[in-house]
Amino acid sequence: MSGSRTVRKLAVAVSLLPLLAACGTEAASHSAGDGKPRAGSSGQLDVPADAGADLKKQYLMENAIASCMKKQGFTYTPEAPMDPASSWAHDGADYELTKKFRQKYGFGYSAAAVYPDDPQVPGSKAATKPSANAEYVATLTPAQKTAYDKAMGGPPDPKVGEKDWTGCAGTANKKAYGTASAQERSAATASRNQANAQALNGDQKLVGLAQSYASCLKKDGIPVTTTQPTSIGEMVKLQAATSVPAGARGSGAAAADGTSEEPMSKDEALPLLTKEIDLAMKDLECGKEFRAAYFPQFLKAPGSTGAG
Repeated sequence: MSGSRTVRKLAVAVSLLPLLAACGTEAASHSAGDGKPRAGSSGQLDVPADAGADLKKQYLMENAIASCMKKQGFTYTPEAPMDPASSWAHDGADYELTKKFRQKYGFGYSAAAVYPDDPQVPGSKAATKPSANAEYVATLTPAQKTAYDKAMGGPPDPKVGEKDWTGCAGTANKKAYGTASAQERSAATASRNQANAQALNGDQKLVGLAQSYASCLKKDGIPVTTTQPTSIGEMVKLQAATSVPAGARGSGAAAADGTSEEPMSKDEALPLLTKEIDLAMKDLECGKEFRAAYFPQFLKAPGSTGAG
């Protein structure tokens, strides 16, 4: 369990925002070229004053893991977690940002082969650059890596009766979320998700707007498989994902059957991207009114399942 990507998954898993880090008092941070905060000389991140309760807990976890790993003789560089609310900005929560993104990248599936050096494109070489933690782990010997993984810990194994994360991940988990087990929190979150989703799917205004959204898609010849408010916003995007060859997704992408494919050239991928942009824009315009009403409610109950 190495690298910040794994820890981010941990933070999402144990937080109360499944859709989607002890803090030093002298914490300092600075920004890298992508504008994201990075740990300063103290090895800790500043927690943004305007961060919500759940986001603060994820910052607390990152800092706590770094502190714990240091005591174990290892280096861990905490990375600022993404604000769950901002993660939806390019998925319709902010119409103008989504429009700007989709006009160039579509849904972001076929763009990696066309824009391999663009960090905004998922799967591009720039976006898949190893994190500081991955680079650090790569310098360790096999024995050190084994010790690092043990110190970091991992998710609970129900087969042996575990209910909590282990190692430094577990220590950070407790500091951020208290004494309730990960299993207990997961059950509570699932219950809250269900209640939130039911409320959104039962909102008559959203139901009506979702029906209008669906009718618009059908007029454009786009298949409609659901009209549920919590599902329709990502329906077209998810459908598009199944038809994109792995070769268009950038280096390291795998096909649906798990086999690898040679990356496409820009010329090969460009027609796919053009088609994807057209589909993404039609979906955005058809769902404009729906998303404008849906996201303000969704973001007030961020634990709910479904997306825009």
